[in-house]
Order: sequence, then structure tokens, then C-alpha cells
Amino acid sequence: MGVASALVFANLGSSYGIAKSGVGIASLGVIASEKIFKALIPIIMAGILGIYGVIVSVLLSSKAKAENQTAQDGYKNLGAGLCCGLSALASGLAIGVAGDAGVRAYAQTDAIFVGMVLIMIFAEAIGLYGMIVAIIIMN
Repeated sequence: MGVASALVFANLGSSYGIAKSGVGIASLGVIASEKIFKALIPIIMAGILGIYGVIVSVLLSSKAKAENQTAQDGYKNLGAGLCCGLSALASGLAIGVAGDAGVRAYAQTDAIFVGMVLIMIFAEAIGLYGMIVAIIIMN
């Protein structure tokens, strides 16, 4: 269950962030098509969330194959998977909403770009914190 939780929730967050930011990039393309490549930052950052889920899932699946598993080990694996997956889901929601608004604002003015990148970094950090805590929990 921990492996499934890490993968499913991380990929849900990643896909939501990509889809929501992609809608903003489509709007930006209509207004200022020369800014599209710089506006791909939210998409890339949301895609990284899925990688966090894969990393934790691989680590958990290798630990789950141990023969001397106790109930405590199983709950640690479940907790680690939920920690990573739900953190990545929350991060994906933040990246999607902030990325959509940030990209649309960037279409109108260049001054918002640095602020948008900073918001994306802090939103991505939520998922990274979840992965780090998941690795600590499973060890």
C-alpha cells in the first residue's frame, strides 16, 4: 500500500500541476508566443513530482521484499508512501494553481517572472520535503 500510495498520489499531483499550468501556457501562447519556453518552468517542476514518487516507490518495494517483515515495518512503509505521495499531491496542486496564474501574468509583463519562479520553488519544496521525510521514515 505504501508503494501504491507514493506512486498514485505523486502522479496525481504531477498530472494536475502539468494540466493546470499547460492551460496557462496555452493562453500565454496566444498573447506572447515568444515567451513559451521560459514559461515551461511550472510544467518541468510538476513533472519532477512524479519522479519523487518513483524514487520512494522503488526504495519501498526493495524494502518490502524482506522476509522478516513485522507489522511495524509494514506501517512504516505505508506511512512513508503516504508522506511522499500526499506531499507531492499538495505540491502539484500548488504548482498548478500558482503556475497557471503566474504564466498568465507573465504573458502581460516580464516583471513577474522572478516572482513566479520563486513561488514555483517553494511549491516544489513541499514535495521534496515529503520525499526526504519518507526516506527517513522507512530507514
